[in-house]
Amino acid sequence: MTYDKYYQTENLFGEPYPELVEFFADYTRKGRVLDLGCGQGRDAIALARLGYSVTGIDSSKVGIEQMNRIGQNEKLDLVGKVEDIYTFDRFNEFDIVLLDSMFHFAKKDKAKEIGLIKKILLDIKTGSLVVVCIQDTGGKVQILKKAIHNDDKLIADEKFKYVFEDTESGHKSETDYRMVIIEKHDC
Repeated sequence: MTYDKYYQTENLFGEPYPELVEFFADYTRKGRVLDLGCGQGRDAIALARLGYSVTGIDSSKVGIEQMNRIGQNEKLDLVGKVEDIYTFDRFNEFDIVLLDSMFHFAKKDKAKEIGLIKKILLDIKTGSLVVVCIQDTGGKVQILKKAIHNDDKLIADEKFKYVFEDTESGHKSETDYRMVIIEKHDC
C-alpha cells in the first residue's frame, strides 16, 4: 500500500484545516462522525478532541495504527478501522460523514467517486451532514455539486487556501480548496 510508505513520516499532512475545525467547534449538534479516508487521523483526532465520537476508515494500516495510538493515549472517543471506503455500508449509523481530499474526479475514478457520494447521501439519516473538503481546481467542485441530490440542502460552500510544508525537504505549496457541506433532507 502506497500510503503505508508515506505514513512512515508521522503527521505527514500537518494540522487540519482551521476552517474545518472552526465549523465543527461551532456546530452545536455534537454526534457521531465518520471520517472516510482518514489517513493518519489529522481530522479525526481534532474532532474527537472537540467532543465528537469519531470513527475513521482508511486502507492504510500504518495510518490507522498511528491514529489509534494517539486516541488511546489521550483517551479520546476515537476508533480507526482498516477498511475499503468503497465497500463500507453503515453510513446511517453516523450524524456526519467527512471526506477530506477524497475526491479527485480523475477520469479513471470519476464514476466510482460520484457513485460513493450518491451512496452516502442515499444511505445517511435525514438531518445528517456530509462535509467534503476538495481542491478547487479543474471543475471538481462542479462535479461534486452535480452529484448532490436535488432534495438535499447545500448549507455551506467556503473557499480557503491549504498550505502544505514539508520541513525535511523545504517544499511548500498552496492550493485553493473548498469546504462543501450538505444536509440530507427527506426525498
